[in-house]
Amino acid sequence: MILRHTCENGLRIVTERIPSVRSVALGIWVGTGSKYENNVNNGISHFLEHMFFKGTKTRTAKEIAESFDEIGGNVNAFTSKEYTCYYARVLDQHAPIALEVLSDMYFNSVFDPEELEKEKNVVIEEISMYEDTPDDLVHDLIAQASYGKHPLGYSILGTEDVLRSLKRDDLLGYIDQRYLPSNTVITVAGNFEESLIEDIKQRFSSFNRKSSEAVVSTPDFTANVISQHKATEQAHLCISLPGFQVGHPDVYSLILLNNVLGGSMSSRLFQEIREERGLAYSVYSYHSSYKEAGTFTIYTGTASEHVGQVFDIVSHVLRDVADHGITDKELNKGKEQLKGSLMLSLESTNSRMSRLGKNELLVERHLTLDEMIAKIDKVTHESVHAVAKQLFRSKLAMAMVSPLDGFPENVKNDILL
Repeated sequence: MILRHTCENGLRIVTERIPSVRSVALGIWVGTGSKYENNVNNGISHFLEHMFFKGTKTRTAKEIAESFDEIGGNVNAFTSKEYTCYYARVLDQHAPIALEVLSDMYFNSVFDPEELEKEKNVVIEEISMYEDTPDDLVHDLIAQASYGKHPLGYSILGTEDVLRSLKRDDLLGYIDQRYLPSNTVITVAGNFEESLIEDIKQRFSSFNRKSSEAVVSTPDFTANVISQHKATEQAHLCISLPGFQVGHPDVYSLILLNNVLGGSMSSRLFQEIREERGLAYSVYSYHSSYKEAGTFTIYTGTASEHVGQVFDIVSHVLRDVADHGITDKELNKGKEQLKGSLMLSLESTNSRMSRLGKNELLVERHLTLDEMIAKIDKVTHESVHAVAKQLFRSKLAMAMVSPLDGFPENVKNDILL
């Protein structure tokens, strides 16, 4: 059972007890990420995530790591466009230790200037590694092509120039603006005692910090085209169309459509491009949902001389689905795949903890397993067909990292239908 408690200061605690396991996953979620940045501080959310591990008033960075190694647990963090999460997974008897260390990091990190400068170099190396990985880099470029100068188009990692300019006061000021009790969610999933929840309330209920609500404009889908020249062996191509925001009534139909098009090894794009033509090793599609917008994206890595042919195949597959819909076999298979993926993910306490955090921050509601399965079962041929016809009437955003000097002549971001 999922239980939700809101403290007087606005902080939310969401829990799911699973007595059949021997682990606990605990996360501190903050509703901030690159979407809430600007061109002066882009990358600060992710950099802060690093700095929270660099020492508190009572622990060094090494001692933070040792705290979890000593109990056989894992601790980590990640930053996305809309949220940042600090989390740990430990044996159930060690949950109070995990909470104590995570809360110490959250409240008592010192952001030592010397550590700050060292960590800048670490993140700059991370950016360089990303730049050297074209099949990752192209996904940053497609976000820029899709959203232009809106913060949803920003890189989560930021840029070296911005990182070099950040000072300790910039980090503290950003914390004052975004790390608020009303913008923080604590999630717990696994085999825990009620005393753990009381401990969370005691540590976080007295936390008071207020700031004006951040205003984020609704992004327009800009349908730009970006090509970056790199001496790569393959051309890495992304094609995006507008999708649906979190909580959209047709999002389950779009999830199933994605499954049919490029979400599995039996999908149309995988079968047509890889299995039938042998034109790519990796080809897939995915849907990204945000509070104000969404994108449907197709990725493939192929030889430079095959880019035009692959683009034509993608266009043909999308048009065919928009014209004729999907088959009975695809509908039924897609539903079973989605249900299976959903149920298998619920066997992990970490996955359940993550689901609680994302749902609370983005939609502020939690569907039961039966409710989610009912939504999948309600998807019909007609609803999937309607979504395909709606989505594929937009101009395309496109991004490519390749040894080519731009896109081939036949690759145009015209409206498909």
